[in-house]
Amino acid sequence: MSIKKFSILLIFVCNITSQSVFGEFEFSGYAAYEGRWFPNSAQFPEQLHGVQNALIIEPEWIIENGDHQFSFIPFARIDSRDDDRTHADIREAYWLYIQDGWELLVGFNREFWGVTESRHLVNILNQIDQVENIDEEDYLGQAMLNFSIQKDFGRFSFYALPLFRERTFAGHDGRLRGPLIVDDDEAEYDSSAEQWHTDLAFRYSHYIGDWDIGASYFYGTGREPTLLANSDGSRLIPHYDLINQVGIDIQYTNEEWLWKFEGIVREGQGDTFAATVFGFEYTFFQFRSSDADLGILLEHLFDDRDEIDTPLTTLENDLFLGTRYTFNDIQDTSLLAGGIFDLEDESYSIRLEAERRIGDSIKVELEGQVFTNTRDDSLTSAFRDDDFIQLRLSKFF
Repeated sequence: MSIKKFSILLIFVCNITSQSVFGEFEFSGYAAYEGRWFPNSAQFPEQLHGVQNALIIEPEWIIENGDHQFSFIPFARIDSRDDDRTHADIREAYWLYIQDGWELLVGFNREFWGVTESRHLVNILNQIDQVENIDEEDYLGQAMLNFSIQKDFGRFSFYALPLFRERTFAGHDGRLRGPLIVDDDEAEYDSSAEQWHTDLAFRYSHYIGDWDIGASYFYGTGREPTLLANSDGSRLIPHYDLINQVGIDIQYTNEEWLWKFEGIVREGQGDTFAATVFGFEYTFFQFRSSDADLGILLEHLFDDRDEIDTPLTTLENDLFLGTRYTFNDIQDTSLLAGGIFDLEDESYSIRLEAERRIGDSIKVELEGQVFTNTRDDSLTSAFRDDDFIQLRLSKFF
């Protein structure tokens, strides 16, 4: 969505909601400045060097009227250096009807499935907004019809997903990309309906004592594209396959221990393959007699997809080791540091995330990532010069 269309939509929504005829109305959100600094020279021609500035806004309107709830959350980023990173999206715009024991949701929504820290294998409804960050924690809004039933023996959720969202990629000037840019305008699909194929999904979730379990099934256009070179080898064309995917996620809580597992089996992209993430988080509460908590995280990542007809991955046999330090102070200060180590080619990347609130409405976030020991024949070699430090200052309203 262009920034101009996004602005017109915002004005329209403000005019309507200001009339206050829809029941209980709540307005909130944030605006932010973000600066990302790449200290190393770019590896590929045309890529930016130095500081990449951006302005971000994400307002939020929620209206509740009896059994009805309306949510509208648009998002926009204006980037100073990469035109493909300047974009707008409707993260949420839905009507939710709630009855005793069942719910119906219609519209754009984001829904997260899964329990592990380093990779989100079972989370498949929403497309990744990759220009936001390569950590795969940001998602585009997905059009859906979602009907859920809550019973004593679990929650059953059914989804129809009529409009597929293509993944976003960095442009010519952008960093954190490969040597060839991805041409979104030439995207290819298995389905003749292309983006209008209606995907279907189901999820069952429940808890039994200390166990939280989830099981899911998805049929439709896979969110991970296979990137194919065009005829003259100058660009990459994203190809989106029709897939079947079965997923399971389990979390077991025992005092200081959190044991986590996610696993999928996917058919439709080359040979049928499986992938898993398994590990734990152990927390030292009130660490060294302070108010702070210290968590230790360890996860093993496995993926046995072939390397010919499937989207490529670097997480075939890797180990994630991290630590989370939560100060439990009035500023909500926290620190997360971790690294993913490839057990086959011995490359690794290290990531740091820290945040702290200033006053009642300002938050500062610091993020950094380092890629090191990358071999020339590995996928991560494209990022070897893309170490970065990022600062975001957000004002909440």
